[in-house]
Amino acid sequence: MSTAANVSSGRNGTRLPRSARRLQLLEAASEIFVERGYHSAGMDEIAIHAGVSKPVLYQHFPSKLDLYIAVVDSHAEKLVVDVNNALLTTTDNHQRVQAAVQAFFDFIDSDNSGYRLIFASDVMDPAVIRRTEGATEACVDAVYGLVMQDSGLDPYRSRMLAAGLVGASQVNARYWLEARRPIDKQTAVDTTVALLWGGLSHVPRQVEIDAAASARAAAGPDPESAADDMEPSAG
Repeated sequence: MSTAANVSSGRNGTRLPRSARRLQLLEAASEIFVERGYHSAGMDEIAIHAGVSKPVLYQHFPSKLDLYIAVVDSHAEKLVVDVNNALLTTTDNHQRVQAAVQAFFDFIDSDNSGYRLIFASDVMDPAVIRRTEGATEACVDAVYGLVMQDSGLDPYRSRMLAAGLVGASQVNARYWLEARRPIDKQTAVDTTVALLWGGLSHVPRQVEIDAAASARAAAGPDPESAADDMEPSAG
């Protein structure tokens, strides 16, 4: 493909590389989809908002659904990257929880309101649903690996804890924003962290569970329980 085929004219005759043009179109489309919803948004409107002709828009995205999916993908990727990066900033578990919750609040509180396309989409197309659910699952995956590694718990309990952290972070952040930020963001983050850490810090690690089981086995049967078992039944 020639260099000329990889650039297109922008506003005031500016020519952009294809990748830059695509990013510009995604940003414009995201603003329209967030403001109007998928079903009310039109490709004409998006093209005008992006400052390009409709044919240029269709060169990049064959349909409105293709464009919407690309927008959802871009926001989902940012969320997952932000959460993963947050978890890698420290090896201290309390600070990891703090960083992960902060990442959710920052994403949901961003100026572009892209979270609405992930957590409050009005599109029931299977391809869109796979992506919105996949974004949450990818965040759960990131937390799950660290939970299982640190706790030694089985995969089912580890994933349940990870899903709880991700779900509570998302729900609290959305509640805070949709309630028009009744408290400052840092207080909201700290409150959510206190809730989550209060629960997570009391979940016994597998080594503690095993040690308790071994201690019970070594101690033998409880005397009172044994006495109860020896009592003859009535009649």
